[in-house]
Amino acid sequence: MNTNAPLAERMRPVTLDSIAGQQHLTGKGSILRTAIEQGRIPSIILWGPPGVGKTTIANIIAQTLQVPFFQLSAISSGVKDVREAIEEAKHHTKAILFIDEIHRFNKGQQDALLGAVEKGIITLIGATTENPSFEVNAALLSRCQVYVLKPLEEKDMIQILQDAIEQDALLRSKQITLKETAALINISGGDARKLLNLFELVVLSSKNEKVVITDDYVMAVAQQKIALYDKNGEQHYDIISAFIKSIRGSDPNGAVYWLARMIEGGEDVKFIARRMLILASEDIGNANPNALLLANATFDAVNKIGYPESRIILSQCAIYLATSPKSNASYEAINIASMIVSRTGDLPVPLHIRNAPTQLMKDLNYGKNYQYSHLGENNFIEQEYLPDKIAGTTLYTPGNNARENEIRKFLKERWKDKYRY
Repeated sequence: MNTNAPLAERMRPVTLDSIAGQQHLTGKGSILRTAIEQGRIPSIILWGPPGVGKTTIANIIAQTLQVPFFQLSAISSGVKDVREAIEEAKHHTKAILFIDEIHRFNKGQQDALLGAVEKGIITLIGATTENPSFEVNAALLSRCQVYVLKPLEEKDMIQILQDAIEQDALLRSKQITLKETAALINISGGDARKLLNLFELVVLSSKNEKVVITDDYVMAVAQQKIALYDKNGEQHYDIISAFIKSIRGSDPNGAVYWLARMIEGGEDVKFIARRMLILASEDIGNANPNALLLANATFDAVNKIGYPESRIILSQCAIYLATSPKSNASYEAINIASMIVSRTGDLPVPLHIRNAPTQLMKDLNYGKNYQYSHLGENNFIEQEYLPDKIAGTTLYTPGNNARENEIRKFLKERWKDKYRY
């Protein structure tokens, strides 16, 4: 046993019977277990939360069938790695290619698997935390059987801890009393890997031979020594908040740091890119209109590229946004307009700017006295475009930056003193 390996790795189950909480797949008589015992495994997608046994099941399948096992992570692998694994698999009668977080592969990367799966060169086992119906290409999905893994229950988590205390040689060197488990279970969020590694850290943080595990002790160790990133929990929102506020505050260093925290934590590339796209309009807006273009290009690019290369594109965009002049004037304008709409309801459109496609509408003065702007000097003729009840209301106030100061000048020249510019 490699005692330098994390506890989660040392305790990784090697038989189907020792897997916690997935009896519908691994229990006697279950569909997946029967297929494994008969040695007839189709290409499969294992869908479930982090740390519930997806990688373990893939390893056990390979060990049971005694076939070559190739493992890739979609976070750090690309098409080149996929093709190299497929070429290596051609030298064997049967081979399993396990791809962790397969939903992070883009269309091109997933397409690279199709031929090998179809021809039987590889048996594909993909693991994903996301709904494969949305994240895996239909062509690839149609060639795979999807198995759903359930979240671990509290009793499963406690059993995992007790097994570790009894079976792991390193933990057996201490006298461990599992007095309270709520903190361990809450922090790990149903992830057995996180649970075991946190448990080991808590145990080894004590210099005493006798270690009593209490919730207070677990929280003290966790807050002091663990930089957790739970993309489904509270820290998910805390870190994206820190990221956005760093960009808004024009700090590229903070932006890149929090970006790295999300990337290393396995955050969805589309989530990060989507938030930057929103920020480009909300916090930069017309102070630098190119920010929205770059953020949109980033969103498109990272969906095509995927990890790991997309981290470079995300970094470029984050730095560009952080170093752009800032304005929330467009954001404030739509907020003010929405409040006015909520307060005043459906105010009638002024007659002169109504559409008049029929004679009846023209007879009712629809469009009457409308002045075509392009006939005026500088393509402008002053007239009212707001409903009578709120005529002259200023909704958009340009920000104090070079680009919007030009906009302010433009508006003042045309509207004189009608609006507060």
